[in-house]
Amino acid sequence: MSSHSHLLIEQAWQLLERIKVVGALLATIDEPNPEIDCLWMAEAEDRLAVYRRGEIKAVDMENVLAKYRQP
Repeated sequence: MSSHSHLLIEQAWQLLERIKVVGALLATIDEPNPEIDCLWMAEAEDRLAVYRRGEIKAVDMENVLAKYRQP
Protein backbone atom coordinates (compact mmCIF):
# COMPACT_ATOMS: atom_id res chain seq x y z
CA MET A 1 0.00 0.00 0.00
CA SER A 2 1.29 3.46 -0.82
CA SER A 3 1.95 6.16 1.75
CA HIS A 4 -0.97 8.08 0.25
CA SER A 5 -3.28 5.13 0.94
CA HIS A 6 -2.04 4.89 4.53
CA LEU A 7 -2.66 8.61 4.99
CA LEU A 8 -6.22 8.30 3.67
CA ILE A 9 -6.92 5.37 5.97
CA GLU A 10 -5.56 7.29 8.97
CA GLN A 11 -7.69 10.32 8.10
CA ALA A 12 -10.75 8.11 7.74
CA TRP A 13 -10.19 6.62 11.21
CA GLN A 14 -9.77 10.10 12.68
CA LEU A 15 -12.99 11.22 11.02
CA LEU A 16 -14.80 8.18 12.38
CA GLU A 17 -13.63 9.03 15.90
CA ARG A 18 -14.80 12.62 15.49
CA ILE A 19 -18.19 11.40 14.28
CA LYS A 20 -18.50 9.21 17.39
CA VAL A 21 -17.72 12.19 19.63
CA VAL A 22 -20.30 14.38 17.88
CA GLY A 23 -22.89 11.60 18.12
CA ALA A 24 -22.26 11.22 21.84
CA LEU A 25 -22.59 14.97 22.39
CA LEU A 26 -25.83 15.16 20.40
CA ALA A 27 -27.27 12.25 22.38
CA THR A 28 -26.79 14.20 25.63
CA ILE A 29 -28.67 17.19 24.25
CA ASP A 30 -31.82 15.22 23.54
CA GLU A 31 -32.09 13.29 26.79
CA PRO A 32 -35.62 13.09 28.20
CA ASN A 33 -36.30 15.44 31.09
CA PRO A 34 -39.50 14.58 32.99
CA GLU A 35 -39.62 17.98 34.68
CA ILE A 36 -39.50 19.87 31.37
CA ASP A 37 -41.97 17.42 29.81
CA CYS A 38 -44.38 18.08 32.68
CA LEU A 39 -44.05 21.85 32.25
CA TRP A 40 -44.71 21.60 28.50
CA MET A 41 -47.77 19.40 29.14
CA ALA A 42 -49.19 21.98 31.55
CA GLU A 43 -48.53 24.77 29.03
CA ALA A 44 -50.24 22.81 26.24
CA GLU A 45 -53.25 22.09 28.45
CA ASP A 46 -53.50 25.77 29.44
CA ARG A 47 -53.37 26.90 25.82
CA LEU A 48 -56.02 24.38 24.79
CA ALA A 49 -58.29 25.52 27.62
CA VAL A 50 -57.93 29.16 26.56
CA TYR A 51 -58.76 28.19 22.96
CA ARG A 52 -61.80 26.17 24.01
CA ARG A 53 -63.11 29.08 26.08
CA GLY A 54 -62.92 31.20 22.94
CA GLU A 55 -60.34 33.59 24.35
CA ILE A 56 -58.03 33.00 21.41
CA LYS A 57 -58.62 31.94 17.81
CA ALA A 58 -56.77 29.39 15.75
CA VAL A 59 -54.59 30.73 12.95
CA ASP A 60 -54.18 28.87 9.68
CA MET A 61 -50.72 27.29 9.44
CA GLU A 62 -50.13 28.86 6.02
CA ASN A 63 -50.65 32.33 7.52
CA VAL A 64 -48.22 31.59 10.33
CA LEU A 65 -45.53 30.34 7.94
CA ALA A 66 -46.07 33.21 5.50
CA LYS A 67 -45.03 35.60 8.25
CA TYR A 68 -41.56 34.02 8.33
CA ARG A 69 -40.96 33.44 4.64
CA GLN A 70 -38.49 35.58 2.77
CA PRO A 71 -40.05 37.94 0.19
